[in-house]
Order: sequence, then C-alpha cells, then structure tokens
Amino acid sequence: MISLMLFAIFLVVLAWFGLKVLKSKSMEGWIFSYLKNRFSPKAKVNGPTHILFCFVDHYEPQWGKTTTYEQECERVDRWHRDYPKVAGKFVDADGCYPKHSFFYPEEEYRFEHLEKIADLCARGFGEIEVHIHHDDDTSDNLRQTLESFTEKLHAQHGAFSRCPESGKLQYAFIHGNWCLDNSRKDGKWCGVNDELIVLKETGCFVDMTFPSAPSETQPAMVNQIYYAKDDPLKPKSYDIGQQVEVGAAPWGDLMLITGPLGLNWKTRKSGVFPKIENGDIRWNMPPTKHRVDLWVDANIHVKGRPEWVSIKIHTHGTQDQDLDTLLGQPFEEMCQYLQDKYNDGENYVLHYVSARELYNIVKAAEDGKDGNPNQYRDYHVQAPSYIAKAS
Repeated sequence: MISLMLFAIFLVVLAWFGLKVLKSKSMEGWIFSYLKNRFSPKAKVNGPTHILFCFVDHYEPQWGKTTTYEQECERVDRWHRDYPKVAGKFVDADGCYPKHSFFYPEEEYRFEHLEKIADLCARGFGEIEVHIHHDDDTSDNLRQTLESFTEKLHAQHGAFSRCPESGKLQYAFIHGNWCLDNSRKDGKWCGVNDELIVLKETGCFVDMTFPSAPSETQPAMVNQIYYAKDDPLKPKSYDIGQQVEVGAAPWGDLMLITGPLGLNWKTRKSGVFPKIENGDIRWNMPPTKHRVDLWVDANIHVKGRPEWVSIKIHTHGTQDQDLDTLLGQPFEEMCQYLQDKYNDGENYVLHYVSARELYNIVKAAEDGKDGNPNQYRDYHVQAPSYIAKAS
C-alpha cells in the first residue's frame, strides 16, 4: 500500500515537473500537435521522394547595437564574395545552386547592400523577399510601408514580379522577432491585429516566419503547410488553420509554409531533456547530418502529395559569429550530405528552391499537379529580373 502511494506521488511529481518544463519553453501549445503528426502513419509513396530544400534568412546587416557602417559593409561583402564560392560547388537534380532567400528588413535599406544581394540573385544564388521589424504599428502605416518598400526594391534592384490581375508586386514575408499578427502576449513588436489581411492586400503570397519555438508566438499548427484566416479584432489568428490539400480550394487570408519543428533526442540539455529542433542554423547549431535527417523526417508536405517534401530552414545570416558556419565548412558538409543521401535519383531527388519557388510548387500540388516539381518553379508567381551589379 505504501509502495503504491509512493509511486502515485512520484507520478504526480513527474507530471508536475514535465508540465513546468513544457511551459518554460512555451511547448504546451504545440507539443500535442507535434506528437500526433509524429506518430501518425505516413502515406505510401510510389517512386522517389522529392526534397524541396529552402533556406530562408532574416538578413540584417545592421544587427547589433554597436554595429558600424563599415561592419555592415564587411558582412554584405563577405556574402557577395564567399557564398558563390561554397554554394557554387553544388547543384541539385535540376542544375540549380543552393538558393538563399534573403528576407531583407525594410528599416535597414541601403542601396549599396541590396545592389550586391541582387547581384547574387541575378547569378542564380537566391532571391530577395520582405522582412519587417515594427512596434506599436497601425494597419495603415504597415500598408504604406509594405507597398513603398516593395516598389523601391523592384525599381532599384529588380526584385519581385507583378500580379497580372491586381498589378501588385508579389512577395514572401517573414516577421521580425517572430511576432506575426501581434502575437506576443505583451503586445510588443507589432501592434497590428489584422496583419494577415494587410499582407494579403499588399501582394504577400506566403508567410515563412515559423517555426518560432521556444517563443510564445509559435503556432499550434506544427510541421504543416496551411492557410490561416485573420480575425481583425484579435491577435495570433494564424494559430490554427486549414491544411493546403490536393484538389481543395484556397482558404482564409494567407498561406503559411512552416519549417521543421520537433525534438532532438541526440542533443539533450543536462543529458536528459531533448533540445527543440526548429531548423535554426547558427555556429552553435550547425546543420549536421542528424539534423538534416530530422528535417526530412518531419515530413512536411501538401496533404495528398507526400512525395514532395518541403524543408524550410532559417538563419540570421549577418551575425558575425555565424558567418563561418553559413559560408564555410558546415554549410558545405550539409550540401554534400544532401547530395549523397537525398539526390540518388532512385529513392530521393533534391531540388534547391527559393521561397517563391517553394510556394509555386505548393500551389501546383494544390491544383493536382504531380511528377517532377521542377517544372512548377514559376507556376503561379513569375521569376523576378534582378539587376546585376556593374563590374
């Protein structure tokens, strides 16, 4: 009897401690969705699995409170000089280099920086998209900011293409500080409850902010490609939504393509608790072979098209301590592993895609297209015509 009571007490203490750990990492909102997806049976795939590898970057040359203009230039110059050297060693099944999607912050615009990034894009090494940090903002001001910024990037650097129906420039979006749709409980770093609507109406075709775990802004929808519908009176409308599905109609206000989120049991805190795997690449979180396998195993795909697997990883590409990881041997080893294991042509076919291209392939899957996703890179949103830097 005493033994049973002690065991019951142990279970209660264990449950309490587990809940405390979950709350400390803001995991209580998404862990059950993750577990459900993780242990659901995978759909059978006939033929090879196509890996759609997308690397998005919160690209902030002015990062750091004491950053000088000279440091900004050094960071951008290194990307302009070194990324083609390392990425140029690899091509996917379609002959494309690894593509870096530069989500550039509106508040940090400098012509000379974007000129060099646009030159990389013109050479096939990536594309430019939109990143914004804001606080205590309004819908009207955000709308004006997005429209003026996209027009500037288009006119000065050739970024984006126009929607033939609306005439709006079309862009992908990542929210600064993860706070899409005013999602922090304290209301900081956004302020706009109808942000999804504003994004849609200004030409945004997809959000790629997430995952953001362990932030409280992390949605409950885990390892999904889905649509969210905005409630203009409430924050964090993207928390739930409807999966993008083959043969289904678009829904809501905005598509969200999320990256891999899960638990890494090979890397444990205090040797006990698994670390959160959120697809973030930094000097202390290099893109190891095991992490690549975890990203593939997350099995993110359009419902009904399991043979097209989406992997969207992210970084903050101009933080000095991370440059050797992103432009050196760790990045090169990741690409080599992708080439060796996930591009054999029989079990896997590798496709390096930009944020825009990944969205286009998702839309093609939604419309029932199948086969080789390479043919749908420009399916819905056309490729921009970037302006190469004068030599």
